[in-house]
Amino acid sequence: MNYNKKEGIEMTYKDLEDKINQNKIAIRYNIVVEGAAIKPEDYPEVKEGLPTEEPFKSIALGVLYEDKAKVLSDVKESLKNEISPLDIINKGLMKGIDAVSLLYTKGVYFLPDLMLAGDAMMESVKECEKVLGHKSETKGTVVCFVAEGDPHDIGKNLILMFLRAGGYEAIDLGRDVPTEKVVEAVKKYHPLFMTGTALMTTTMTAFPKVVDALEKEGLEVPAIGCGGGAVRKDYVESMPMTVYGVEAYHTPKLADAILKNHKTWEDLRKEYSDIVGEFVPEYSN
Repeated sequence: MNYNKKEGIEMTYKDLEDKINQNKIAIRYNIVVEGAAIKPEDYPEVKEGLPTEEPFKSIALGVLYEDKAKVLSDVKESLKNEISPLDIINKGLMKGIDAVSLLYTKGVYFLPDLMLAGDAMMESVKECEKVLGHKSETKGTVVCFVAEGDPHDIGKNLILMFLRAGGYEAIDLGRDVPTEKVVEAVKKYHPLFMTGTALMTTTMTAFPKVVDALEKEGLEVPAIGCGGGAVRKDYVESMPMTVYGVEAYHTPKLADAILKNHKTWEDLRKEYSDIVGEFVPEYSN
């Protein structure tokens, strides 16, 4: 089933919701082990991270089951009952998206699940921000773009979701982004990290152009994560400032390493597996 295209146009979240029956998510992902069905929240690693206190438990489970209507309802009711919007975000919504991310890394959840859960979370964050009167505090700013000439933005959208779930302000420059626009974004936002994606071999040449343009302007970014279907590690490491990004969910961990431990792009290359907390074959040598 193609979740990316519908009648020649990109699918919306509503299209995805039509494709996936939210009430059957648990059944669809159950795995039979010695006669027992394992629900998403029953995976030991997931269960350990989920809140036990209400209303945060209900909110987190709503995100886990990708049920935007339920999450919004629970969040609005919680705000009505004067529950702290920051607590709702940190103790409920974030815990739910963390669980979704974990199941994605285990191969239990897939791309549509990430998109739907991310949409449920972000819509509810907006509700909380209405009460706060301002955007919730973020760790820092990361600029994300798709290489010039490339119309494919699934990877970039995943990165945005993981970064925002990880507490970062993720600036979306869109797809087919000219080099000049990337440079202007660096001047404007002074990001602690930047990501670029390319699905085609003909568009990955945008990365050295971006690096050259930044150097000519005397600008520097702690690291530029480059990834996508056409991109290879040796190509990325042929230029300064860049790091080969293997998985979208690694992105907030790389940003954390820069923010908390002052890691440079050279450090990220050398310590990639340690930083993301898993064995990464591409970085095994």
